[in-house]
Formats: sequence, C-alpha cells, structure tokens
Amino acid sequence: MPLLFTKEIADQTHIALWKIVEDEHFFIKKMTLTNSETERLDRIKGRRRLEWLAGRWLVHKMSGKGERLICQADQYGKPHLINSPLEMSLSHSNEVAAAILAPQSVGIDIQKIVRKIERIAHKYMRPEETESLALHHIEHLHIYWGAKEALYKAYGRRELDFIKHIHIQPFDYQQIGTTTGRVIKGDFKANYQIYFEKIGEYILVYTIEI
Repeated sequence: MPLLFTKEIADQTHIALWKIVEDEHFFIKKMTLTNSETERLDRIKGRRRLEWLAGRWLVHKMSGKGERLICQADQYGKPHLINSPLEMSLSHSNEVAAAILAPQSVGIDIQKIVRKIERIAHKYMRPEETESLALHHIEHLHIYWGAKEALYKAYGRRELDFIKHIHIQPFDYQQIGTTTGRVIKGDFKANYQIYFEKIGEYILVYTIEI
C-alpha cells in the first residue's frame, strides 16, 4: 500500500492519500469481513469493489488500532466507525484513494483534474463563486466542486442542492490554501473550514466542522 500523502491536521485529525496497486484478494486476505460487510460487498460491481475494500483498509491503517474498526453506513448511506468517537470520510478518483478521521463532522474529496469539469460548473457554482474565477480556472472549479462534495459528505443526509444549500466563501486560487463554507437547509446550519491542495494531477479537498 504505497502512501502518497499523510498529514496530521490537529489532535486526532488525520488525512491520508495513496495509490491503489493491490487487487481484491490482498484486502480480503488482510481483513476479516463481517457478515454485513460481505453482503454489502456482494452488491458492489466492478472497480468499486476494490475501492470499497481499499478505503476500509486505509481507515484501519490510519486508526493505528490492532483490531480493525468496522465501518458501517447509516440510514442515509453515510459511513461511520462502530465503537469509535471518530468521524470519517472517504473518496476515490482513478487509482487514488483518500480518507480523513476526526473527532467532529468531516468530509473529503479527491479528483483528477479534467477539462470536462467546465461542462457541469453551472450545476454547482453560485454567482459569487463564479465571479472569483480567474487564471487556473479549471483547478479552481475542481476546488469548488471538491469543497461541495466534501460538505455534502459531512452533512450526510442526502438531498442537498449544491447551489441552494451549499455556500463557499469565494477565494483566490492557490496550489495550497483554505476557505470556509456553510451548509444551510431548513433549520440545519453548520460552518466548516475547508482545506485544498493540488497534488500532481489531482485536487484534494477536505472540510472540518467549526
């Protein structure tokens, strides 16, 4: 498991990034899956099976525990760790996986940089966010998209409109930087610190509730 990137953000708050080179057999041999995990894996097809296994093994390695923490989805599909106070989030893009563990609500997104991001920008960019775009607009668009994906995961209850319910504080593009974001839907309101970084041909974004 070649780790590409690991960082401690704060006490008990870690992120990790690595390239998946293993096959399914490697992870199945390393982990003893519960019955519910086996049933879940049986419903997954194609490349997503490997991503699913790799994400859970990465979280185990990040936890530093001898016994693997079991990851279980709630009624909304948001993954949680059983018998652990830590929150978690996972993301995959091409052959790269990313994970974050923290004591509070978190989200993470990793995306390979592609020009076609322009085609869907109108589906998630608010007017004030669009106005902040300048040079490096492709990378900039990926950061906004990643931030909204990460906030969606942190919220964890589905049915969020990326324009109406998720607000990102406009920012200038940098290869490494921060901004803030909010999720506002009905009576629910939460603020988040957003971190972003360009790593090779990928954009990594992660968010922590504040």
